[in-house]
Amino acid sequence: MDSTKKNFDFVDTIRCISMIGIVFEHAEVFGVVTYSSFYTSFIQASGIQFFKFATIAFFLIAGFLINHKFVEYTPVQYLKNRFKSTIGPWVFWVNIFVLLNVIGIVFVAYFTYNRDGKLPSPFLNFIGEKYYEVIFTTSFWFIPNFLICIAILLLFKKYIYSLWLGSLLGLTSLFYSVNLYYGWIKTQHTTALFGFVFFLWLGAFMNRHLDVVFAAIKKISYTWLIGLTTALFILASLEIVHLKSVFSDDPFNTLRITNIAYSLAFFVLLLKIGSIPYVNREFLPRKTTYGIYLIHHIIILKVLLELFRPFHFQMSTMTITEMILYSLLRFGTVYLISFYLVKLLLRTKLKWTIGG
Repeated sequence: MDSTKKNFDFVDTIRCISMIGIVFEHAEVFGVVTYSSFYTSFIQASGIQFFKFATIAFFLIAGFLINHKFVEYTPVQYLKNRFKSTIGPWVFWVNIFVLLNVIGIVFVAYFTYNRDGKLPSPFLNFIGEKYYEVIFTTSFWFIPNFLICIAILLLFKKYIYSLWLGSLLGLTSLFYSVNLYYGWIKTQHTTALFGFVFFLWLGAFMNRHLDVVFAAIKKISYTWLIGLTTALFILASLEIVHLKSVFSDDPFNTLRITNIAYSLAFFVLLLKIGSIPYVNREFLPRKTTYGIYLIHHIIILKVLLELFRPFHFQMSTMTITEMILYSLLRFGTVYLISFYLVKLLLRTKLKWTIGG
C-alpha cells in the first residue's frame, strides 16, 4: 500500500486506458447514423458507451493527484505551475490547428484546379470564427474546462474534504443529467462548466481515505464487480437509445445519470485491477497522455481525411458492422500517429509543446 500511495502506478494505467477511450470516442463515426430498429440502435449505443467512462475517469485520477499538490503548494503556486505545464502547450496546438485551417483555405483559393483566388471576407472574422470553433467545439475545450474545475476546488480548498461540499457538487452534476430531459439550459459540453468538479472532488476525497478505499475494493469479488459494471453498461446504452428516441440534442452526453454510475463502477474495477506494468512501460502514459490529447483531434480532422481519401469509403452504404470496423480502423490510425508523434517530440526541444 505504501508503494501504491507513493508511486500511483495504477493512475498511469488508468490514464492510458482512459486516453485510448477518448481517442476512440472522437475517432468513431458510427455514432452519427440514425438506425430505425431497436437492435441496431442498441448495438450502436453499446459500441459508443463502452468507452464513455474515460472523461469521468480522467477527472477522478486528476483529483487523486491534486490531493497532494494542494498540500505542497499554495493556490497561486499551484495555478502558476499548472498554467505553465498545461496552458502553454494548449495555446501552441490551438494556434497550429487554426493555422492549418488558414493554410487549407489559402490552398483551395490559389492552388487547386477550381481556384478562384477568393478568401473569406472579412478575413479577420474568418480567423476569429476558426479560433472559436477550435476552442469551443473540439476536445480542446476540456482543457480550460478542467482548469475552471480546479479553480473552483481551490476556492473551497478549506472544505475540500467536506461531505457537504461533495454533496453540493454531486447535485450540480445531477442537474446536468436531468437537464438532458428538460432542456433548461443547452446540453452541449461547453455549458457543463460545473458538471465535472464533483469528480475532481471525489478523486481527492478517495485519495484522502485511500487505505479504506482499497480495503473495501479488495473485499469485492471480480464476479460481482464485473456483473455490476456490465448491468450499468446495459442501462447506460439503453438510455442512449431512449434519448435518441425522444430526439434529445445530446443522447451521448457524458453526464447522463446512467453513464455516471457506469463510469464510477468501471473506475472501481480499474482500481481493483491496479497497475499493469506492460501498459506503463510500453505506452509511457505519464509522458505521452497530454500530448496525445492535444494532437489527436488535429490528426482526425486534418490528416485522417487525406489518408483515407484514396480508398473512397462511403459511410452511407456501410452496414453497422462495417461502420464499427471502419471506426476501429480510424481509431487505430489516429492513436498510433498521435502516440509516435508525441514520442518523437519528446526527443526534441519541442517537448514543452506536449507538457514534457
